[in-house]
Amino acid sequence: MNSEPAIEEFPPGLNNAYLFAVFNALSFQFVLSSPMILYAKSLGASATVLGIITGMMPLLVIFQIPAAQYVARVGYKRFVYGGWGIRVVFIFVMALVPLTYGFLDRTARLGLMLALLFGFNLSRGISSAGWLPWITALVPPNVRGRYLARDAAWINLASFGSFVVAALCLGIEPQPWQFAVIFLFSSLMGATSLVFLKRIPEGATPEQARASGTPVPWGELLRFEPFRRLLRVVVAWAVASGGITTFTVAFLKVRVGMPESAILLVNSIFFLGGLSSLWFLGSRLDHLGSKPILTFCCLIWIGIMAGWGLLAGNLVDPRLWIILLLQFAMGLFTALVNMSNTRLVMAIAPTMGRNHFFAIFSVLANVTLGVSPILWGLLIDAIGSRTASMGAFEWNRYAVFFVAVAAAFAITLGLTRQIAEPQAASLDELLREILIQQPQRVLRIWTRVGR
Repeated sequence: MNSEPAIEEFPPGLNNAYLFAVFNALSFQFVLSSPMILYAKSLGASATVLGIITGMMPLLVIFQIPAAQYVARVGYKRFVYGGWGIRVVFIFVMALVPLTYGFLDRTARLGLMLALLFGFNLSRGISSAGWLPWITALVPPNVRGRYLARDAAWINLASFGSFVVAALCLGIEPQPWQFAVIFLFSSLMGATSLVFLKRIPEGATPEQARASGTPVPWGELLRFEPFRRLLRVVVAWAVASGGITTFTVAFLKVRVGMPESAILLVNSIFFLGGLSSLWFLGSRLDHLGSKPILTFCCLIWIGIMAGWGLLAGNLVDPRLWIILLLQFAMGLFTALVNMSNTRLVMAIAPTMGRNHFFAIFSVLANVTLGVSPILWGLLIDAIGSRTASMGAFEWNRYAVFFVAVAAAFAITLGLTRQIAEPQAASLDELLREILIQQPQRVLRIWTRVGR
């Protein structure tokens, strides 16, 4: 009963943000995720090139830094809409690349796609400087956790649908025209998302930010202690998680031998895990706080990487149910970490200078996410086909990768404990909520239904 009044606190027209998120997810998942990785693999891309493809999007978020000073002057909606419109044009051109197989060789097609991805991600990196300040201005502080949970649920539901569409379209041995079809579908969904983006209410920008020509004190922003502690966690998380999606796809393709359609269907379970974050958290993020959730997630992520390591080291057979369970857990705990980090920076950043705090947060997180898969790709390529045995465990390139990522998550866990969030619940309270109180609620509902 307590959750109903809070729903009324959402501003009118915010439902368009959810619709934008749905169609945007139906668009970007084809060009920034596994379908693009599989297309690049079909053109002979190495692990390092796959790392570059994965890292390009977050790396180019660095352009939020110079763009942040223009967001308030131009207006949130106009700034974001312009960038999103440009990137849709790039997707339309990407749809033509697979059709050039008759006169361009694989290397030329890969190079052309990389160039288009650069343009796509550059426009996204610049325009994304306006998104988080816009949403922060629109959504009241006491319901931001609920908004983020619902937003993540819609994105994950749409992403699940996009992977199913890609799997059905590509089949077992996809031809170039099939990749062209899914990229064309991506562009059409992107164009549709612009309709709802334009209907989102404009957020009020601080007057001083619009008029001020004072140089931004970047050093002072970085020395703000609560913000600096959060940045350490975000950077460590990005190092650990940066290459996971890319190289689990490569692992399933190279080591397990899954066809493209099976890989996409397996990866779609990731988004069902993300969708379940709405049930897992709901409105709890607003009263439990971010710190206990981040701590819990880091512990689980160490276990997830241990599971992948056992598969890669040939100690455990790569049974389908194990892979699906790992994918589900990855989606769930990725969503929880992203929501927790975003809510925390929304709470920490002061109203004045908010655009610049968000720009620093996004740039450091995304640049690290961009560099991370490239470095992991270099590590995997450097190890190559070399192996070593430790009893029944085989140390190969993927086993080393998963174990190293688990160690990175352990470092992230240590940094998470240093976050300053005075009103956050303890880890014990979180565990009591999700392991005792929530199952009791479900049992009571089930009992009433049974009657």
